[in-house]
Amino acid sequence: MPAPARRAAVLGSPVAHSLSPVLHRAAYDALGLAGWEYGRRECDEAGLPGFVDGLDGSWAGLSLTMPLKRVAIDVADRVSELAAATGAANTLVFTRDGRSADNTDVAGIVEALREAGVVTARDAVVLGAGGTARAALAALRELGDPAPRVLVRDTRRAAALREAAERLGVTPDVRADLADPADAARALAGAGVVISTLPHGAADALVGTGWSASTAVLDAVYAGWPTPFAASAADAGCRVVSGLSMLLHQAVEQVTLMTGRAGPVEPMRAALQGAVSTRA
Repeated sequence: MPAPARRAAVLGSPVAHSLSPVLHRAAYDALGLAGWEYGRRECDEAGLPGFVDGLDGSWAGLSLTMPLKRVAIDVADRVSELAAATGAANTLVFTRDGRSADNTDVAGIVEALREAGVVTARDAVVLGAGGTARAALAALRELGDPAPRVLVRDTRRAAALREAAERLGVTPDVRADLADPADAARALAGAGVVISTLPHGAADALVGTGWSASTAVLDAVYAGWPTPFAASAADAGCRVVSGLSMLLHQAVEQVTLMTGRAGPVEPMRAALQGAVSTRA
């Protein structure tokens, strides 16, 4: 009898917009993984434990998007150092030994910046304090900046980020500069690396920033690219990195974890670009 199909999927709510199926299916085709399937399932936090408990041995792994990155840690038997430190997991891998939670968003940020020529980070600024911001702290630590500035609207709402920073061994300077676009723009003006983890439209007020052409800017938003924020940086001559690049590289790492074979970057990139062009 033929071997049973291997399955994986992206879970989240909402999840219909996810480009993960495009990326993973392209990887399976390029790697010659016949019988591998990758789907898309709507699932909220309350539903994740039951969904995972109901999976059979054909499942290789899950990609997890909002709002599941925190609760994913609770359903895992083992949690990677990065997932534990950031308090978020976007990947579950299933083996005979159980469920392993990991965070490939960190690798996505690191590789996206390296691809843009950022080998060492300096004078970094992170916008936002959510799960992606915590991954950004880990990425900047890897790139050599253990003390970036983090701009938020209210420092009292950055408790989870401060806790993650302590676990990561980094010392961010958390400021409420996002409460005033003028303060935020001044903080960005001399930065070496800027990583915006803000949702679509939330950084629009910063388009008047007096950018330095030497700044590298990663905007984690990938829908409606380029965002006004990213376009303003590009117009000033900055190296601008799309959230699509981060999405690509985190998926490459997920493929590696789920299949045991190196994720094929270029076929996945081509599929992603094709899908984005079609949507546009």
